[in-house]
This record gives sequence, C-alpha cells and structure tokens, in this order.
Amino acid sequence: MATDIRAPIDVPPANNSALDGYAFCYAEAAANDFQLPLSQRIAAGSAPQLLQPNTAARIFTGAEIPSGADTVAMQENCREQNNVVWLDSTVKTSANVRPRGQDIQAGQSILPAGTRLRAQEMGLLSSLGIAEVSVFKPLRVAIFSTGDELVEPGAELQPGQIYNSNRATLTGLIQSLGMQVIDLGGVPDQLDATAAILQQAAADGDIVFSAGGVSVGEEDYVKTAVAQVGSLDFWKVAIKPGKPLAFGQVGGKPFIGLPGNPASVFVTFMILARPFLLASQGRADVQPKWMKAQALFAKGGESREVYLRARLLDAGVEVYPNQSSGVLASACWGDVFVRQASGQSIEVGDLVDVLPFVL
Repeated sequence: MATDIRAPIDVPPANNSALDGYAFCYAEAAANDFQLPLSQRIAAGSAPQLLQPNTAARIFTGAEIPSGADTVAMQENCREQNNVVWLDSTVKTSANVRPRGQDIQAGQSILPAGTRLRAQEMGLLSSLGIAEVSVFKPLRVAIFSTGDELVEPGAELQPGQIYNSNRATLTGLIQSLGMQVIDLGGVPDQLDATAAILQQAAADGDIVFSAGGVSVGEEDYVKTAVAQVGSLDFWKVAIKPGKPLAFGQVGGKPFIGLPGNPASVFVTFMILARPFLLASQGRADVQPKWMKAQALFAKGGESREVYLRARLLDAGVEVYPNQSSGVLASACWGDVFVRQASGQSIEVGDLVDVLPFVL
C-alpha cells in the first residue's frame, strides 16, 4: 500500500441476522409468551419494512434486521403454524444480531501505508466497496554473477567449471517478494567488464545485486569496480557464513555485493538483503520474526555471529550436519535459521533464537 486507507462506510452497513430464523422485539415477545404472528418475510438483499408492533418477521442469514426488532431466534428452535410462530423462550435478548459496524466503523484507519496486500486485505477492501488502491511500483532488481568458473545449467561441464546456482537462487528469492528481476547473466573476472556491467545494472534497475567477486582474491574485481564507478560504504560483516558482503552505490542506485558461495548467498539475502529490499519497496513490517526453540544439538562458540541452517521439530530444533558455506542442500533440508551470537556456546536443551525461512 502506498497510502493509508480509511473506511468510507460501516461494515456491516446495517444490523443483520447471523442465521435463518425469526426477528422480533424481545420485550414484546416476552409479554406475549413468545408467541407472535408473522408480519413480513425478509430475504438477504431486500430492504425490510418497519416491524409492526407485537409481530415477528421471518428472516434469513445476512438479511437486514427491521427497525423495531432487536433479537433473532434460530429457526430450528421455533415452531411456525398458520402464520404464527412459537419462539424459543430461552433465547437471550439481542441474540444472533450482527450489529452495524461490528467489523469496521466508518472513518476507521484499516490499512496503513506499507501494508502488504494479501488475499485477506483484498477481501477487506472489497467489503468496503473499494475497487482500486494506490500501491508502490514493484522494484526492479538487477542481478549478475561473477566467476570464470561458472557455467549455466544445461551446458556440459569442463574441467575446473561448476554450475551457477546463485543466479537461480537470487531470481527465486527476489521474485518471491513480488519484485522484478533484471537478469544480466554472468561477467568474466575482468575489472573493465565488471565496471561496465555495474553501470548497465544501475541504468536498468532500481537496486543492483552481484553474487561473488567481493572477497580478497586476486580475481575478485567487484569491490574495486564499485569503488571506481560508484562508492563503497562498507565491506565485510561479522557473520558466518557471508563475511565478504559489500554495500554501496552505483549511479545513484543502492548496490549489494553478496558472497559467491551458495549457502552464503542464501543466508546473507535472507538476513540482510531481504529487509533492505522490503523497506525499499515501501513495506512497513520488515523486521525478522524471531522465536525461541530448544536446541537438540551442541556447538562451541565462534568469533562471528553464526546463522545455522536448521530444522524445527516438535521436540526442538536440529541443525544440518554440514554447515559449510558451499552446502546449499542445507537450505533445502532446513526450514529455519538458528542464530548463534558471537562467543556463545550452545548446549543441548538451551533456548536458542530461531527464524523461519518465510518470505
């Protein structure tokens, strides 16, 4: 949502019946031993007439309660004969009446700017008669991969080559957020080529992502190229996996340089890049929803904050046995991250921080 939405009407717009039955004035029914003649029949969608004194109205689910009635008795608990109804004498006053504005009151703020439109929000807007709303335009996220060793799936591997998994992972992660991917493919390990693709990405996209080429190797050119054609705000974060992450700008567009290892791409995107993208898109609820679970494993502390790929069970949380930054299978096996603070040792039975893989 790009703007706040206030309710233009009450929902429901009038008192209505919660079930099929008989509408009546409780005080009048009590004075007549809960036996009243029928004066009208009210179907859903029809406008009722004023209820005549000391009478009842046959009414159906969702139909508007007539003026003069304040209670509805369930049809299964009533008996009708010769246009007279014997009402359920155990019914409570005001029973089975959904009052006007029970769900929403006119003028109420219902959806603030930054709300993600899901099925329930679209239904809520429709209940108010709102057919169109203003939303933020989906972000265009330009991505590219670096590495002479990478080949695309479908090609035959040659010695020294590996398949490029980061391209597909990033595409899926970004698209799952409702954003548009501008896929610029791969770039060879050359400084000039890297600088050129960064400039193209900044011209085509709103945000620029790269995968690989931000470490300290002699063939890692992304960090140097960003400094040449833009600016680098920081490089390296104290987390594992994912230490060689870069952030800056190219052509006035934000730039995020993710590590090259597949599991590192997944972790750094979910923990760091995802909230940034959502906030850039205009979302208000961007903070991760951490929870607690009992550890079914033990692990010694490390100098960096560690994000373990794990799986949540009824008894607690277990971690994938191989936490290498190159093991993407851990992200498929698992459904949560376990956050291990810097220097923290985890023992079996400890309560640990857990974040579901929810996009």
